[in-house]
Amino acid sequence: MQALKKARKLIENKPKKAATQVFSKLILALESESMFNLAELYQLDYDDFSLAMDIMKDWRLDRYYTTKAVLLDLSMQLEQNAKDAAVNADPVVKKSAKAA
Repeated sequence: MQALKKARKLIENKPKKAATQVFSKLILALESESMFNLAELYQLDYDDFSLAMDIMKDWRLDRYYTTKAVLLDLSMQLEQNAKDAAVNADPVVKKSAKAA
């Protein structure tokens, strides 16, 4: 199975897993060509680290347009959900949102 498909399945089935969060950030950084903290990769176990390396290889090859698009969409959704959860958990932000 290709790395992008494996990552997609992890994001779909285990969105709260720490490694899934790292994969999501990595995918968003690859797509946007923005910075990514490599130290996050070193915190992964060996299998997840290997998958992250394979994701980068597959992404560079850029062969899996459909898989890549689905994976990017899922990663964006996961990132937005995390931001929404942070806003909803912060009482200061809640007060500011209610005042607006």
